[in-house]
Amino acid sequence: MTERPEHPHAQDGPDGHGEDVTLPDWERRFRAPRVSLPQWALDAPHRSLFISNATGTFELYTWDRATGERRQATDRPNGTVHGTLSPDGEHVWWFADSDGDEFGVWRRQPFAGGPHEEAVPGLEPAYSAGLALGRDGTVVVGRMTEEVGTTIHVARPGDSGPVEIYRHRESAGVGDLSHDGTLLAIEHTEHGDAMHSAIRVVRLDGTPVAELDDTEAGTKDLGLSVLGFAPVDGDSRLLVGHQRHGRWELLIWDPLTGEQRELACELPGEVGAEWYADGSGVLIEHDYRARSELWRADVDGHTLGELVRVPTPAGSVAGATARPDGSVEFLWSSAAEPPRVQSSTGATVLDPPGDPAPPSLPVQDVWVDGPGGAVHALVQRPAEGEGPFPTVFDIHGGPTHHDSDAFAAAPAAWLDHGFAVVRVNYRGSTGYGREWTDALRHRIGLIELEDIAAVREWCVETGLADPERLVLTGGSWGGYLTLLGLGVQPGLWTVGVAAVPVADYVTAYHDEMEALKAMDRTLLGGTPEEQPERWRDSSPITYVDRVTAPVYISAGVNDPRCPIRQIENYVDRLKERGAPHEVYRYDAGHGSLVVEERIKQTRMEIEFALRHLP
Repeated sequence: MTERPEHPHAQDGPDGHGEDVTLPDWERRFRAPRVSLPQWALDAPHRSLFISNATGTFELYTWDRATGERRQATDRPNGTVHGTLSPDGEHVWWFADSDGDEFGVWRRQPFAGGPHEEAVPGLEPAYSAGLALGRDGTVVVGRMTEEVGTTIHVARPGDSGPVEIYRHRESAGVGDLSHDGTLLAIEHTEHGDAMHSAIRVVRLDGTPVAELDDTEAGTKDLGLSVLGFAPVDGDSRLLVGHQRHGRWELLIWDPLTGEQRELACELPGEVGAEWYADGSGVLIEHDYRARSELWRADVDGHTLGELVRVPTPAGSVAGATARPDGSVEFLWSSAAEPPRVQSSTGATVLDPPGDPAPPSLPVQDVWVDGPGGAVHALVQRPAEGEGPFPTVFDIHGGPTHHDSDAFAAAPAAWLDHGFAVVRVNYRGSTGYGREWTDALRHRIGLIELEDIAAVREWCVETGLADPERLVLTGGSWGGYLTLLGLGVQPGLWTVGVAAVPVADYVTAYHDEMEALKAMDRTLLGGTPEEQPERWRDSSPITYVDRVTAPVYISAGVNDPRCPIRQIENYVDRLKERGAPHEVYRYDAGHGSLVVEERIKQTRMEIEFALRHLP
């Protein structure tokens, strides 16, 4: 593995590892080397690929488990996190964009090292819509462009170039390639609902085989997700996630015979799964009330056997995989304890170099009555002092995502500065059933803010939060809700800190990547021209003249998700009013993969809040 460069302020500490023990814990959490869950090559499971920040930038690394050798595979100024291994383990594939703009091509290099090359010559740069690599060298590439929409291309060994087998204006993507390389599953939203996909299975020449579309059940609010073909030659069973009973559950569908059977798990939360390597069973990840756990179940044809718990500590599993020997590897953390990659055997799978991140503080579960039902929030109190505290409402992105009992350096930094931290799983968040996730449609932003306001009221009434020292913050969709909240609820917040936000929704729509345009049309019921009132009501710039709190905004100049022009429009309006604000622009996309840049931004955000709080 490439050695981690010495930090400019590093000195040999009492632990002898060269760490600067005088650095505050919040900075050490960012700088601590970390690793992702290693993925492994289908036919060479001793060869793995993982992500690490060991050099100060998140990059891809290879790991030969047979020899123990680790090697940094990518090295780019703004980092690399999207990659995979070929089934034979001979090549590393990675997506090469420009400075975080997410628009690029796939490249590859030998696993052992060497020059990289364009992986699929003949395809122009595009936004990625998935990738599948066949065991015979076949490659399936999904692409999205503004001009065409979604296309899927197949490149076979010996062919003169890639062949287009799918095209549609709406968003779609590569789901999975069958183990024998004869069938391709495509997730698509040709029906126009970008939140709920259907599945089409085709031959590699594009010939349709079968369709599974739950939106035909009388509502567009039922989605499907491809979880993977059975990993056995000649086995056409496809593991699928479905929402037929109000939450994510499992079914097995054979597109060749048409047989499908739901796999009743009898677990209270939402579930996802992957096959065990021999196809004998599935590894189930159960997500419930901001925490997760793992289970194994054997599969007999289309029938699920008894659930057997895979031991994990209380907290969150950020990824899990079943190895060929039947063991399970998983990436685990809690809000108080840093991430670690463990095995179901009890062994540590992969240790990053250097010292681990300092621990943080546990979360408290809070349930608050909101206008749409009970709202779940995760609350952390500072280690010292009595409330009411200055309090940060750290709003997650997505919107179809959720906060969980997992380790995160940024909330821990606020805690270390004496703030209570509150994270709200508002309507729109995943993990609480389909109805909760889908509730925000058409009144997006406004519904989430109602839930956040209900939790704010609880925090003030119980004496946790000082109502005169409240910071509303978040990144991406959380940044959008921050700016919207400052205008829609100006009396509730003292300071706003928004990272890579949507600020002028109409301009953002016209500049953003195609997949997000499709999502926004779904959320708001049409384009800005078709639904002007909904777009106006949900746009932060509509309320910018009502903002009274000081505002801090950070923005990536290459961001394809929350583009820079619409942020500049919002900032110009603040300038016209002489409203207190600061803007920080940096050369990256939708967030930075450079550790020092993340530390810099966190420091600036906290210092801004401290300057403007009474």
